[in-house]
Order: sequence, then structure tokens, then C-alpha cells
Amino acid sequence: MLRRHMMAATALVAAMPGTLRAQALWPDRPIRLIVPFPPAGGTDVISREMGGRIAAATGWNIVIDNRPGAGGNIGLDAVAKAAPDGYTIGMGQASNLAINPALYPRMPFDPLTDLALISLVATQPNVLVVGKNSPFRALADIVAAGRARPGTLTAGNAGNGTTGHLTGALFARAAGIEIIHVPYRGAAPVVTDLLAGRVDMFFANPLAVKGVLESGDVRALAVSSPERSRTFPTVPTVAESGYPGFEAVNWTGLVAPARTPEPIIDRLSEETRKALAAPETIARLAAEGSEPFGSTPARFRAFLAEEHAKWGHVVREARIQLD
Repeated sequence: MLRRHMMAATALVAAMPGTLRAQALWPDRPIRLIVPFPPAGGTDVISREMGGRIAAATGWNIVIDNRPGAGGNIGLDAVAKAAPDGYTIGMGQASNLAINPALYPRMPFDPLTDLALISLVATQPNVLVVGKNSPFRALADIVAAGRARPGTLTAGNAGNGTTGHLTGALFARAAGIEIIHVPYRGAAPVVTDLLAGRVDMFFANPLAVKGVLESGDVRALAVSSPERSRTFPTVPTVAESGYPGFEAVNWTGLVAPARTPEPIIDRLSEETRKALAAPETIARLAAEGSEPFGSTPARFRAFLAEEHAKWGHVVREARIQLD
């Protein structure tokens, strides 16, 4: 009887039109997950964690393909231009999906039309830190100094247009103060100058400052997420420090080429959300300073539209340009 059922199922699939037959058999070869940043970075770590979890649960073969360059644009452009058959997906970020369209004079792809959105994956706050010898003990101290001595506060950032840079610009606008942004090539030199007192503050990626926070060389004054971070539970949010509604987070999300069949997108989204609900995934993300943020494709589309508008406005208003 089992053999008859298998033969009937095989015959049914064989009788389907080509597109439907391909969807029914999907995936019958490896799925390529393009990571638009170098190996060992934060996006790469999350991508490998998610790829491994999904593969273990489904038996799929998911292969990581690092394609760094141009702030993530090169990798996601490769996704946008791939065949929409479910065998190429990518790990997008706030930078390449929501910020770069306002920052780059020309984009090789349109995040809102050239990509199918699968699921949000994780969010990560920026942590506002100061050196251990800084006179600033709370966010209110920074605001008071900015109002008393306009044009004197400095904030290091890991590069023009990074989420840390834009978070600082968004906060300066919310507080009504001026912050001079000093761009560096990466987070490490910012930390060096922060410790030496050459810059006043740093809106940092959690991983970039976790070590110096634990050693006591810097102090955390606030996190930019709407709720407190699981990684830094004693650090207040900017919102609860006097700026209700303030939110500025880095985030990641899985995408595919536009016109990828909806059943495939829905299956990928379902498996992503299952992987994000696993206690092991939650613990691993927490170690990186991140929170799981699984979503349906529709929720991702609405979220991206909001982020696209918000960061575009910040970039234009602050007149932020690439180096």
C-alpha cells in the first residue's frame, strides 16, 4: 500500500506544470545564503547560526556565500539579480535595506521592489558609552553639557552612515543639541580614542564594547532599543531617560529575489521563525547583544517601509554623506 501511495504521489508531481512541479520538489539542491559582509562579523555570525539551525531542522543544505563590499550593496545586489527560484537568499540589514538608499547617490537595486522579504531575524541596540573618567554619569548630563556649551560635544562612530552614526544624529535632534560626529574606520579606533578622552561618547555595537564594559574601562549610559537589552539589563533606554518613543536599532532580515514563489517564501519564513524560537538560538543571539525578531513577510514589508522613511529623513536632515 505504501508503494502504491508513493507511486501515486510521484505521478501527481510529474503531471504538474513545470513551475508547480519545481515548487513541489523544492529544495532538491543546496540553498545559497549570501552574506553581504566579511566572515566572522556580526552579520556573518547570525547568518551561520540561522543557516545551521534551519538546516538541522529541515535537512536542507544551506551554503554560506560571503559577498562583502559597498556597505552591503554588492551582496544584496547579487541576491536581487539571482533567479527567483528559492535557491538564493540573503541576509539584509538596516544599513543596506533602509539607510543606503538615502546615503548612496545610486543604488544597484531597490530594496522595496527588487527583493522578496522573508522574515526579520534579530534586532540589536546601539549602546551609548563614555570613558570611565568621563564626567557624564547619565544621559541628562550629556544633554545639559550640550545646551551649556553648544558645539563642543563629540561622538565617535565606526564610519559615516553606520547605524551608530545615525543613532547619534537622531538623538541629537530629539534632545535639541549639537553633537559633532567623528568618523573612524571601524569601532576599535573609536574605543581607543574614547579611553584616551579624545571623543566624548560612542553609540556602539554591543560586541564592540562588551569587553571594555566588563573591564570597567567604559560606562554605558543608555541603549537605543525601545526596551532594555537582555545583555545589559541595568542600562536604561533612551526612551525611559526622557525621550519617549525613541528607537534606533540595527536589525537583520532574510530576503530573496523578487518574484520568488510565495509558497517558498512562506516556508522559509516559517522555518526561520521556528529556528528563532529555539532556546539555543535565543541564548546565542543574547551573547551577541541581539534579540530574536521573527516575522511574517507582510510584517517585514511594513517594518521596512517605516525604517526606509525614518532613516532617509535622518540622512537628509543631518546632511550625512559618505566619506
